[in-house]
Amino acid sequence: MTSPDDTSKAPAPAGGKAPAKNPWDLPDVSDLVVGVLGGTGDQGRGLAYRLAKAGQKVIVGSRAAERARAAAEELGHGVEGADNAECARRSDIVIVAVPWDGHAGTLEALRAELAGKLVVDCVNPLGFDKQGAYALTPDEGSAAQQAAALLPDSRVTAAFHHLSAVLLQDPDIAEIDTDVLVLGERRADTDIVQALAARIPGMRGVFAGRLRNAHQVESLVANLISVNRRYKAHAGLRVTDV
Repeated sequence: MTSPDDTSKAPAPAGGKAPAKNPWDLPDVSDLVVGVLGGTGDQGRGLAYRLAKAGQKVIVGSRAAERARAAAEELGHGVEGADNAECARRSDIVIVAVPWDGHAGTLEALRAELAGKLVVDCVNPLGFDKQGAYALTPDEGSAAQQAAALLPDSRVTAAFHHLSAVLLQDPDIAEIDTDVLVLGERRADTDIVQALAARIPGMRGVFAGRLRNAHQVESLVANLISVNRRYKAHAGLRVTDV
């Protein structure tokens, strides 16, 4: 977000190039409606709660409208519930927080409703066995790339992968000390997602590359699960020197 005393956008010298855009000069997203597909699951509920508490208009989506409305009532802060199709239609930004095994089917069914929307995929393709969590590799390369392939008329980004659902849903925690890695093809879109992450106290959105780099970001969740199990923690990430 820009500050009233920001002096980084000085005019370009006569005959010279315009100064580089300040990477922290992010848009105001406070008036955008955020839909959360999978908003009745732990991660979706947590994101919906934090964004709504920060003043964002939020709609949670579910395959069953009644289930979504029940979750919205529990979350409070003006959150509304709707079936997935209505949630997608009414939202400016749509966060995809569905289970990996339902990822492709959900997006295929909502291709028309998500056309023209900014889609934020936070799904982590993971498997689990006796040794713990491990990363899966979708045919497209990552969940985000699968979303982009299934939604050719949407603007697909990837973010919010490394957040603890436990911390997100805990009303006694005022701030969540973490960075959010944001990936996408267009700077205007990733700037919006970074600004949305920054709406949550303690969070910061950091650009982390194009969608072709989403696989390792999604896969890192398997490592964080191992960290959390060993240290009984809810670990997040911080990027240094930026």
